[in-house]
Amino acid sequence: MKAAVLNSCPGHLDIEDVEIGEPGPREVLIKTAAAGLCHSDLHFMEGKYPHPCPAVLGHESAGVVEAVGSMVNYVKPGDHVITCLSAFCGYCEQCLAGHMSLCENKNIELVRQPGESSRITRQGEDVNQFLHLSSFAEQMLIHEHALVKIDEEMPLDKAALIGCGVTTGMGAVFRTAKVEPGSTVAVIGCGGIGLSAIQGARIAGANKIIAVDMVGSKLELAQQLGATHVVNASDGGSVEEVKDITSGGVHYSFEAVGMKQTAEDSFNMLRNGGQATIIGMIPVGTKVEIHGVEFLYEKTMTGSNMGSNQFRTDMPRFVDMYLDGRLMLNEMVSKHIALEDINEGFEEMKTGALARSVITFD
Repeated sequence: MKAAVLNSCPGHLDIEDVEIGEPGPREVLIKTAAAGLCHSDLHFMEGKYPHPCPAVLGHESAGVVEAVGSMVNYVKPGDHVITCLSAFCGYCEQCLAGHMSLCENKNIELVRQPGESSRITRQGEDVNQFLHLSSFAEQMLIHEHALVKIDEEMPLDKAALIGCGVTTGMGAVFRTAKVEPGSTVAVIGCGGIGLSAIQGARIAGANKIIAVDMVGSKLELAQQLGATHVVNASDGGSVEEVKDITSGGVHYSFEAVGMKQTAEDSFNMLRNGGQATIIGMIPVGTKVEIHGVEFLYEKTMTGSNMGSNQFRTDMPRFVDMYLDGRLMLNEMVSKHIALEDINEGFEEMKTGALARSVITFD
């Protein structure tokens, strides 16, 4: 099968022929229908986060089950599914407490053991699987706890977005921060995750939703999806503008960029008692600085891993929200591309002009 392989880090992706194994116990073989280009993949390509090479990247995807291994009862061939990097063991303390995104055993229970053949190979050489998925490929072979079955009425190119960006952004609103109706919200960064957080705030009933970005077209899209106010950060002074709009600061802020400055800005635009949620992947080694006295005003800063999701229940609900018109995903797909155009897609991502590019497979 064709796949996009990262052979060196940092590096670009090479379209190569690789081999995929047969499904073993609790494994599912999926024909990939669509895979979104996420900034997280770019972080690994640029070496901001380490990962062993060679590896097939990709993690935001949807497809159709082709075959299942023994002990798989949840799905069958023909089922439509969304994949999720928040794969879970189901029995560790975090899973039993409902925090599957923080599963402590995923790198033990969800991978093949030493002595077993690799799920992906290239002319006899093992190829690393990325985040238990590797969806920049025509097929995926994954553990059954890394997918969720969905309504077949859901378009799979839109479903792919739910596999990461939508769940990360909306989950940060619903599960991490638990935004209350009537509150004020600021979202820094209007890519796929930030736009999803804006939609989550709208659905949650926030009164003022302020989108902050440096690209005018993204701010316009943010308004279509639910932002009540926009702040162009390229003008500087975004913290002061947000405070002016809200007469002192927001109840909730969400950072969806992954930078030191924007993380600090998200905290500084809070009102007393406010909560800043950091969604973006801040590069390894970067320190975020907060003026300690601010904690006396009961301001908090917290992280969010994939929206603190419980994806087996969350993702079908997001599908229902799309099908009944509350969740707008058509507008978030900037363009469809072929697997062979993936490097150009990531170059376009760097310009900041697109919400989401989606690879579609025949």
